[in-house]
Amino acid sequence: MHRLLSALLVATAVAVAPASPALALDDGLARTPPMGFNDWNAFGCDVTEDLIKQTADLFITEGLRDAGYTYLNIDDCWSLKDRDSAGRLVPDPVKFPSGIAGTAAYVHSKGLKLGIYSDAGTNTCAGYPGSLGRETLDAQTFADWGVDYLKYDNCYNQSDGSQADYIRRYTAMRDALAATGRPIVLSICEWGSSQPWTWGADVGHLWRTTGDISDNWPSLKSIIAANAPLAEFAGPGHWNDPDMLEIGNGGMTATEYRTHMSMWAMMAAPLIIGTDLRSASAETLGILTNREIIGIDQDRLGVAGRVVSDANGLMVLDKPLAGGEHAIALYNSTDVLATIGTPVSRPHRLTDVWTGAVTQARSRIEAAVPAHGTVVYKVKPIRDTGPIAPAVTVGGAIETVTPAAGTPLATTVTNRGVGSLADVRVTVAGPAGWTVTANTTARDRSLGSDESLVTTWTVTAPATVTAGSYPLTLSTAYTWGGRHRSSSASTLVAAVVTPPAGGSRHLSTVRAADFTGSIALDQTVAGNLITIGDHVYTRGIGTTPPTSIRYYVGGECSSLTTDVGGSGFTVYADDTVAASSTAAQSLTADLTGAAWLRLTTTGTGPADWAEPVLTCGEPGPVQPAERTLFSFEGGTDGFGIANAGGGGSVEPATAFHTDGTAGLLVHTPVNGNWFGKALDAPLDLTGFSHLKFDMRVETAGSVGEIAVQVGDAFTWCQGGQWTWTNPGGSRTVSRSFGDISCPAGVTLDPADIRAVWVFLNTGGDVSIDNIRAE
Repeated sequence: MHRLLSALLVATAVAVAPASPALALDDGLARTPPMGFNDWNAFGCDVTEDLIKQTADLFITEGLRDAGYTYLNIDDCWSLKDRDSAGRLVPDPVKFPSGIAGTAAYVHSKGLKLGIYSDAGTNTCAGYPGSLGRETLDAQTFADWGVDYLKYDNCYNQSDGSQADYIRRYTAMRDALAATGRPIVLSICEWGSSQPWTWGADVGHLWRTTGDISDNWPSLKSIIAANAPLAEFAGPGHWNDPDMLEIGNGGMTATEYRTHMSMWAMMAAPLIIGTDLRSASAETLGILTNREIIGIDQDRLGVAGRVVSDANGLMVLDKPLAGGEHAIALYNSTDVLATIGTPVSRPHRLTDVWTGAVTQARSRIEAAVPAHGTVVYKVKPIRDTGPIAPAVTVGGAIETVTPAAGTPLATTVTNRGVGSLADVRVTVAGPAGWTVTANTTARDRSLGSDESLVTTWTVTAPATVTAGSYPLTLSTAYTWGGRHRSSSASTLVAAVVTPPAGGSRHLSTVRAADFTGSIALDQTVAGNLITIGDHVYTRGIGTTPPTSIRYYVGGECSSLTTDVGGSGFTVYADDTVAASSTAAQSLTADLTGAAWLRLTTTGTGPADWAEPVLTCGEPGPVQPAERTLFSFEGGTDGFGIANAGGGGSVEPATAFHTDGTAGLLVHTPVNGNWFGKALDAPLDLTGFSHLKFDMRVETAGSVGEIAVQVGDAFTWCQGGQWTWTNPGGSRTVSRSFGDISCPAGVTLDPADIRAVWVFLNTGGDVSIDNIRAE
């Protein structure tokens, strides 16, 4: 599955009891997790022969082939929309003038292998011909072209939703590939829908365990949480696949990308690069070619890391290695620096695979791990610890920082090595203009094995500091072995909050100082628009109790108004109850003079704050401002279809609406169409940055996308992200103008919008409303 059509599965969820993994395919392929490149994450449908050849060249010049990367995998959109007269797939002659066979020959000449993409449905996710019912012909075609790897997707699958159907469809392609006599790796891409880890080992060589990855931290975090517990199902020739690498695509930090690489290696996952290597930075290439972390992924023992502990957002994985060592990952999914560790029964040597630092630990393997970070050690027991530096952990915790106010900080230095430390000194350095004062001793003459030095501090940020995240460096210097002077350090990120700007604004757009529990912005925790009674809200905060959310208002705000749905709601102004409710109703809380606003939910079941509005200073129009473009109050607002032969129709309806009392019911075609209209006069959206619409899927599920036409030529520009909504689900689809791509040479001018369109598909009914600019 890819972002283009996130999931075109017309099926219901299935409940399947866990089973022991089947025996792996006995064909000698994928004995270690496949490594290579796939064009989709960085290029979408813009795959070409030149791109694949250029990437193959870069595999050589940038050392990727030598690091173990082998496969150059072509994803969707490589073929024509129609098969030839014999029913065979036809490479797009513009994109692939040498054909797939010619591209494969070039790739093979570099000592590399070529992968292709197809679908266990009637169409691929982008609407090109699929292989359902044509497995034998397509498999032989791929073999004739010299293909070495097949990614086999799941769109337009015509499935009844049963696990048996999934097994049947993917087994058909397995058998067809085997019949060709050519060794071809089969990558099952059914998004974890039917628990493929319970049946995939004798059907394919790897199977997707999750939905599509996106280039952001929440996506990465959720995929790790889903895939890590499946270690028992992976092994030589059969691998859990948590999707391709996003490293280098720009949506995450270097720390998060190192976590991406680290956890994929620990989980024995395929390493399939998904960035444009032609413009990859030295930092990106350094992450992708780290030999130690690749060695962990490719270890010939073929064991995925086992989850040793997983609590409060902190996870420890243990991966046995063929040489007798173990790889230990200390993974911190929280937003703060955290000390993570696991006990050992005797001293161990620790090698940090990212820094190369070598230390020894007596009874606990431990590290202070930055927010969203992962420390990976290769460890083995040792007898003589004398020549090796002790492992020393520098941890810390700080409360939310407000300008010009002293904020408590606590640091903890722990000696985890064998032998004592001498002359231990601790320092904390903040950004320019910050002051840090020790309240308790920051020195210790001696620190024995597994002993700690705890120091409390007061941190003060300047009165002029702006809201954001700021680094504090925690350092310790010490002597070990009687004569070696050494140091350790960690980075603690301090969150600074300031009062919201004056006026009225949706609380879901205000940065919270901190929160506990499960929350979601502008939707329920389950991922739908918040609904109370017959009212559907596009703004709000969904929670699953118990939760607590704090905002710093600094005495600048006067009130909070909100509707609530569920039970057990309390609004606090500092420590005073300002409003509460045990049932669905509207609340108004007086915040006059309060420094802090706190929202809590304590009931059972979902509890949602619907359209909470915070007013600070003089009230005014609620921000961020929105402008409704189509609300369907008077009918269909002239909406029609863009592709005349593509099918689909619209009609007025009142069952779903987020603005006014009516919306639009869209009868979608299976392959999808664009619904909207060309405008009578240019639309000027200067000053707005996003286009949005609300949708509810009534039957089969669907995706949503936004497009516009601009200029006198009505040039078509469309967004690159799709949003999947399950049957019965609802959500707001939003795209920034920066996310909407135009053809080369065309600039999207918000002052000259000539048409607005939304894309919907799968043949079911979809309700939409309130197409607007923000």
